[in-house]
Formats: sequence, C-alpha cells, structure tokens
Amino acid sequence: MPDLLKTSLSGMLAFQRALDLTGHNIANANTPGYSRQVPEFTARIGGGAGQTYIGGGTQIRSIERMYDALLGEQLRTSNTGLNRFNILNALAGQVDSLLADPDTGLNTGMQGFFNAMQDVGNDPSNLPTRQALIGEADGLVSRFQSLDARLESLESEVNDRVRLAVDDINRVATEIAAVNDNIALAGAGAKPNDLLDRRDQLLLELSGLISVTTSEQDDGSLNVFVGSGQALVLGAQAQPLDVRPSEFEPTRLSVVYRGAGGDTPIDTSLSGGTLGGLLEFRSRMLDTSRQSLGQTAVAFVQQFNAQHAAGMDLRGNLGGDFYGIDPPDVLYSSGNAGAATVTAAISDLGAFTGADYVLEFDGATYGLTRADTGASIPLTGSGTAADPFVADGVSIEVSGAAAAGDRIMIRTGHGAAGSIQTLITDPRSIALAAPTRVQAALGNIGDAVVNGVSVTDAADPNLLTTAVIEFTGPNTYQVNGAGAFPYTDGQPIVINGTSVTLTGNPGTGDQFTIEQNAAASGDNGNALALVNIQATGVLDGGAVSIGESYGQLVATVGGSTYQIQSSLDAQTVIHSNAQNEVLSKSAVNLDEEAANLIRFQQAYQAAAQVVNVTKTLFDTLLAATSR
Repeated sequence: MPDLLKTSLSGMLAFQRALDLTGHNIANANTPGYSRQVPEFTARIGGGAGQTYIGGGTQIRSIERMYDALLGEQLRTSNTGLNRFNILNALAGQVDSLLADPDTGLNTGMQGFFNAMQDVGNDPSNLPTRQALIGEADGLVSRFQSLDARLESLESEVNDRVRLAVDDINRVATEIAAVNDNIALAGAGAKPNDLLDRRDQLLLELSGLISVTTSEQDDGSLNVFVGSGQALVLGAQAQPLDVRPSEFEPTRLSVVYRGAGGDTPIDTSLSGGTLGGLLEFRSRMLDTSRQSLGQTAVAFVQQFNAQHAAGMDLRGNLGGDFYGIDPPDVLYSSGNAGAATVTAAISDLGAFTGADYVLEFDGATYGLTRADTGASIPLTGSGTAADPFVADGVSIEVSGAAAAGDRIMIRTGHGAAGSIQTLITDPRSIALAAPTRVQAALGNIGDAVVNGVSVTDAADPNLLTTAVIEFTGPNTYQVNGAGAFPYTDGQPIVINGTSVTLTGNPGTGDQFTIEQNAAASGDNGNALALVNIQATGVLDGGAVSIGESYGQLVATVGGSTYQIQSSLDAQTVIHSNAQNEVLSKSAVNLDEEAANLIRFQQAYQAAAQVVNVTKTLFDTLLAATSR
C-alpha cells in the first residue's frame, strides 16, 4: 500500500513539473533566442515483492533544450556575413552614387572645362571667352574638392561607426563573461537551459558585429576568440577591444587588442560582421577611391601646367602654372625616435600610382613598401636632394638622422584632389599662343616646308632667342652660322627648347628662322595642345588618359558595388535558411504545447485518481482491522 501511494505521488510531481515546463515554453513562444525545453521522463527504481519486482513510479531525469549546436554555428556564420555585406552595401552605394552621378561626379565638370578650352581656342583674343574658361576651371576645381571632401566625411563616418561597433562588442563580451560565470556556478553536470539560451543569443549578436570562434570548457563556460586568435572572453573574464589613433594619422581610428603585453593593432586580422565590413570598406574602397581620385587630379594638374607653361599669354609672357596642387603628404609614425624629415614629389606620371607607401629605416638603409599590400618597392638613388630616392614615379628626399625602426608614410594620391586650386585669375594671363614660330625665308629655292612646331622645353633660358637654320647643302644645315648637322626629311630639329619638323627637299642657302611669336593675340597653337590633353595618355606608362583614369575609378567602384549587392542578396537567402533551420529545431509550437497541456493534465489527474484509490484501500483496511 505505501508503495502504491509513493508511485502515484511521484507521477503527480513529475507531471506537475511537466505542466510547469509547458507553461514556460508557452510564455516564451515569442522570446528571441529561446529554445523549446522538453522533459525527459524515466522510471524510478522500485523494489522486490516476493518473486516479482515492482517499479517505484516516474521522475523527470532532465530537461532537454531543443538546440543543435551545428545549426547554431551556421546561423552565427550567416549572420556575420549578412551584417558585413549590409554595411558594405550601404557605404559602397554612397561612393558609387557620388562618383557616377552627373551632378556630383567629375565627368561633367571635366567636359565643361575642355569645351570652354575649345571655345577659347576658336577665338583666343576674346576676353569674355577667356573669362568663361576661368569660370569653368573654378567649377572643375570645386568638383575635385567636393568629391574629396565627401569621401573624407565618409572616412569620419567610418571612424564613428568603428567606435560604436567596438563599444557594442565590449558590452556583449562583458555580458557573455557574466553568463559564463553563472553557468559555471550551476555545476558541470547541470543544464541551466535559460542561461545557455541567453549566451547563444549574445553570441549571435556578437557574430553580427565581428567574426568569432568559440571553445567550450569543462565547467560549461565558453571562450570566445576574434581576429587571429585573440581571446575576447575567457571564462568569466572579458578582454575588451579599444580604439586608438592610428600609427601615422591621429584622425584615423585603429582597433587594438588590450592584452597583457600592451595594445596591439588588429585591424588587418578582423573580419566579418559590422566592424569587419567597416574596416574592409575603408581599406579596400574608400582609401583606393581617394587615391585614384588624387591620381587623376595630380595627373591633370601636372600635364595641364606643363603644356600651359609651353605657351605665351597676351602680354608676351610665357605661361606659368594654371593650377596648384599640394605635394604628397608625409606622415610620421608616432613611435619614431629619430629626427629624419622627408619631402616627396611626383616626378614621373607614367609610373605614378597614387598609392600610400611606408619608408622604413632599419638602422643602415631605407626600404619602401606599399601600405596596402606590404609589397616591397625597389628604390633607386641615395635620398639626397641631388640624388633623391625614386620609386613608382615618386621622388623622395630625406634629411636629418633617422633611428632604427623609424617609419614614415608617404601619401601620394590620398587627399590630393582636395588641395587643387586655380592660380590664374586674369584672363590675359592664359597662355594660348605658341611662344615661338618659324618663318621660311622668301628667297628659299627648295620645296622644304614647315610641317610642325612645338615647345619641348619651356624652361630653356634661350627659348625666345632667335635662331636661324641655314642649309649648306640638301642634307646638312647649320644653326646661327655654326656647325654641320645632318638633315632627314620629317625628322624634328630641336633648338633652344623648340622642335621644328621640316618636310621636303631644301636648297643650298635656304633659311628657316625660329623666333619669338610676338603680338600673337590670335594664335591658338598652345590652346589646341591644351584641348588635346583630355585624351592624351599619361598614366600607366602613357596608356591611360585623364578621362580614362576617372572612368576606370567609376567602373571599378560600380562593379564592386554591384558584386556587394549580389552577395548581399545571396547572403540574405542563406541567413534566412539558417534561421528557418534553427527555428524548425528550437522554436515553440503552440499547437504542440497545447496538446502537451492536455496530455500532462490528464496524466496528473490519473495519478491523483490512484491516490484516491489508495485512500479507499487504506480506509477499507482500517475498517476491517478495527472490529
């Protein structure tokens, strides 16, 4: 009799707890990250009764959490990718719209400027047309500056977003450490399901911020690692990340790991999630866009200035610089101990890349590497003013003493577009005329004619000095009565910075005079050369023109943006599938829980009925023995 009562009471207790658990599931049906919990019933050990063995009822051995660790890991991985592409898509779209939009991009301003140059070339003496050219020049400058300023503001936005992401990572890591502590306190054999759910939900949130790996300990706590293996959470301890000014630029934030050995920059090893996407956007799209835009600006300014200097203005003066632009930025590492200073200049547009470089002194020699790839760049020269270092079209002059390990960044294109400015304000100072001309003597007897005149060296001090080419025979000539030089039909003759091309057969005594192009207000020789700059190859060894350079930037950014959008679409499907897989395993089904309520209620009532039967049996027994 006592065994029957015990058995029925065990059933009532077990089914009561099952009802409690069912109510818990129903209450958390809409709780994010909650995993359905299921009671695991087992028979209690009974005892012998004569030749038989009677069981001792039932009990809930454990409460199982309906959770698949593999599916959870797949969900975290897909969440990492989704958040990465989300932030990349949002920021890349801004850059794409900025560069490709006719109202903000460079193409419209560039075309307007060269159209105005063509107009002034058609009527070089017209002052209003010259003034209109200056207006278009200012408009082009404004486009360069506004593009660079907008890209710079995006860099500032990335800084703010990086700081917020790091703060969120530290907050979540601290919460995971606290949950780890509570799980460990529950004991290695316990299953604190709600704490495990909370930790998994925190890990999912963390995976949206940065890619993580995990390792479970014997006490049930979970270690979390980021980057190249840095421990973000070890048991009940969180090791926070931080942001610091970068090595070379105080305004750029770098993510550092605050370890026992000090702060270690980990920007290059972090990936995935919002933070990884921000760092990836900054290094792979934003920096390269500013560098490419700066490369276009430098090439345009240097090429236009060189041709403008080869012309003559309305006052008879040689043209000076039409545009101004700052030289490459030089940034010194915060860890430098020496006193070396560096100046840099763009010396060869054909080799110029617009990239960032790091010049490092090892105690004996200097070495140069690309800042983005770390690739070593060969250096020529000795670094002095008379013999500067030269690499990738950049001349580098070093003065002062460097200490071993000193590092200096040279930004050749980054930010250059923001420094461009128009130097010409007087329309009469626009050098549209060729500075020299060639006159054939009236008494020439041969059929040789002038087929082309151009300035090859506007800095030649004798450029405007008169020079007479006189033929001493059909195949030889002298200059100003001296020398004997071979003549080849169509071969340029260069004298005092002017190149003259003659074609035909000259007669003995024929003369051609190179002289200053005085009073040439109607001459447009240099204007035509300036118009042709737009399509003249200058970058990449002379294969890429200014217009093509910007077009390549727009195409590259547009292509990357399209790929990011496509990847985002695909990742959205992957993430949705991963979510559905987890829900199919862990989500609360209210219909199922309602059925469980009825099932456990009926079981409880049946066990209670057994108690009632036991009472009746006791009453009968007592009544029989009381007589």
